Amino acid sequence: MRKRTILLSLAALFLLATVCVAADDVNMGTWKLNEAKSKISPGTGKNQKVVYEAHSDKVKVTVDGVDGAGKPAHNEWIGKFDGKDYAVTGDPDNDMRSYRRISAHTLALVDKKDGKVTTSGRITVATDGKTRTVTTRSTDAKGNRSTSTQVFDKQ
Repeated sequence: MRKRTILLSLAALFLLATVCVAADDVNMGTWKLNEAKSKISPGTGKNQKVVYEAHSDKVKVTVDGVDGAGKPAHNEWIGKFDGKDYAVTGDPDNDMRSYRRISAHTLALVDKKDGKVTTSGRITVATDGKTRTVTTRSTDAKGNRSTSTQVFDKQ
């Protein structure tokens, strides 16, 4: 009985620590695209809303927007900011994504399709926590390259 109580207490502390760490992460929350401040290459998709939320001991990232043709797009990723690849669902151009923490306010991002890098970039949250800037370099299936900077406001 005592052993069980100790194990349950440790599990509760781990869960609390995970939630607290996620709550302190400046990336967490809902972000809305500010098109006026963004520089998006023609034919490139737009992430109009991005939501970062704690998901057990991982992070869930939900992206809603439009693809390069202007059609609705939605994808989800669940993983850790550890630089390892985790599956992306709902994105026809990418099947894996990784985030790597560079600093408290900056993440590196890599998307892949069939093991090949399709997008790389940086996500930087301003020190006041009110805006985030995502700069990406992409290569489409035809080999065309583009660079975009999307600016988001915290909701």
